[in-house]
Amino acid sequence: MTHVEDELTSQPECWARAASQAPGYAEVLPAPGERVAIVGCGTSYFMAQAAAALRESAGQGETDAFAASEFPYGRAYDRVVALTRSGTTTEVLDLLGRLKGSTPITAITAAPDTPVRTAADDLAVLDFADERSVVQTRFATTALTLLRAHLGLHPETAVTDARTALAEPLPEGLVDCAQFTFLGRGWTVGLANEAGLKMREASLSWAEAYPAMEYRHGPISVTTSGTATWMFGDAPDGLAEQVCGTGALWVAGALDPLAELVRAQRLAVAVAAARGLDPDQPRHLTRSVILAH
Repeated sequence: MTHVEDELTSQPECWARAASQAPGYAEVLPAPGERVAIVGCGTSYFMAQAAAALRESAGQGETDAFAASEFPYGRAYDRVVALTRSGTTTEVLDLLGRLKGSTPITAITAAPDTPVRTAADDLAVLDFADERSVVQTRFATTALTLLRAHLGLHPETAVTDARTALAEPLPEGLVDCAQFTFLGRGWTVGLANEAGLKMREASLSWAEAYPAMEYRHGPISVTTSGTATWMFGDAPDGLAEQVCGTGALWVAGALDPLAELVRAQRLAVAVAAARGLDPDQPRHLTRSVILAH
């Protein structure tokens, strides 16, 4: 078993643990009414997108998500939350260094004994969800689970659905597809973006992601026999029928959307195996991006 396979199968237990720990971090995570920015790089940026949409749609306050390298320093926030598995990513540390002393900073990390300890004002530590694999799975979804639980939006069915996602076979013919499109709405757009990234990282697949309503504004033109379109959450009316009419494989998101991401992670590993690739050794990637200044 690869590291990524071992790590992705541990997610139900990690989610349950993170949800139980959320009350203990209530003082350092965003309070209702605060204007918040959530930042990260790569996978963490897509989890930030999902968390920001969840928080704002729940009426908790204005919430933006940014890639750490694209943070708008001219905007004022009551708190910045940084998602960083390694605690060493250059863009995140540079951002926190510029904000330190002017904006309260909370970092959610798996590695507290790293430079992020002094870069942030407060830490939420998920070291039990740390990973050996370059390709992120359980840390990302566990960090999002912590934020969902903090918002009161973590359903107990999410853990049950994650176990289902690990146990049920993938849809027939899905592994053989040549191209994959992931769709989301609201907070699940971030999950769709992350599913596409997993496919690219682990299996070198042609994979894309879009807001579901945007899909018909051009991207559907590449959908045909031998491609797959996967929906996270409820699909817009008529979209499934339109995709099936192209000859493509339609995958409906029947589980909790975060559990659907677990299914997509499994797909990435399965496609990698079918292509003779090692998902623990993604091409041109390292566990943390550390840039020379």
